[in-house]
Amino acid sequence: MKEGRIIKALSGFYYVKSNHTIYACKGRGVFRNQKITPLVGDLVIFEQTNDGEGYIKEIDARKNELQRPPIANIDQAVVVSSVCQPSFSALLLDRFLVIVEAKKIKPMIVITKKDLASIEEVEEMTSYKQAYEKIGYKVEFLSLQSSQGMEKIKQFFQDKITVLMGQSGVGKSTLLNALNPELSIKTGEISHSLGRGKHTTRHVEFLQINNGLVADTPGFSSLDFPEMEAEDLSAYFVEMNKRRDACKFRRCLHDQEPQCAVKKAVENGEINNYRYEHYLQFLQEIISRKPRY
Repeated sequence: MKEGRIIKALSGFYYVKSNHTIYACKGRGVFRNQKITPLVGDLVIFEQTNDGEGYIKEIDARKNELQRPPIANIDQAVVVSSVCQPSFSALLLDRFLVIVEAKKIKPMIVITKKDLASIEEVEEMTSYKQAYEKIGYKVEFLSLQSSQGMEKIKQFFQDKITVLMGQSGVGKSTLLNALNPELSIKTGEISHSLGRGKHTTRHVEFLQINNGLVADTPGFSSLDFPEMEAEDLSAYFVEMNKRRDACKFRRCLHDQEPQCAVKKAVENGEINNYRYEHYLQFLQEIISRKPRY
């Protein structure tokens, strides 16, 4: 028996890295019977059958997992947005942040295409950058054609398992190529009619950057919160979480309730209006979600 980590899943095979060797493994039928799907990032025990091949026998308990992309045991996330082409969306950024915060994944925000932005867009983006930094997030605003800021991002990857997240066309693949030119990942063009990029990443696999493993994931532009409860949502907005215990009601949703510490902080300018508006929008999505039986 050998131990290893799944670094790629493709066409029914799970590629497991063990002591610098990669084995193409199949999953045992017992996983299907238990409705368990091995994920990229899983730590597994496998039996080697032939040279470079094997069968996965056991999957270790996961510390976290994402459904889309399907990946497990993540330390941190780099959430990539662009200032233009496609235009920056604070709403979409907050969706990503809520999802990673809910999984206890440490996020870093990277805003790309500074070189393509107008003066007005740069000023607006700088304001957003300062706002997210005030909340406590690391934020880098950069040009993908420049090395400036790349070293800070590269250090973030060191010895960690990282997932790269963001909608299509924001420059995730270009960013990875800049951090490790040996990767030569195919990058897509922007569809001007749709205002978003073409998907260039078809499956999830780990890439090596600065002694860390990075999952380049398929781009997407919509996210929902299928597992989230309404009363838990504010815990995933960092600046609201700090004030939850100061509300009059223990299960306060920070919407219509009186003596709400979060609403007071919004009125006082301590919480950004747009962040609170996004919270209310997500809250309504969760409340109006059809119950699943």
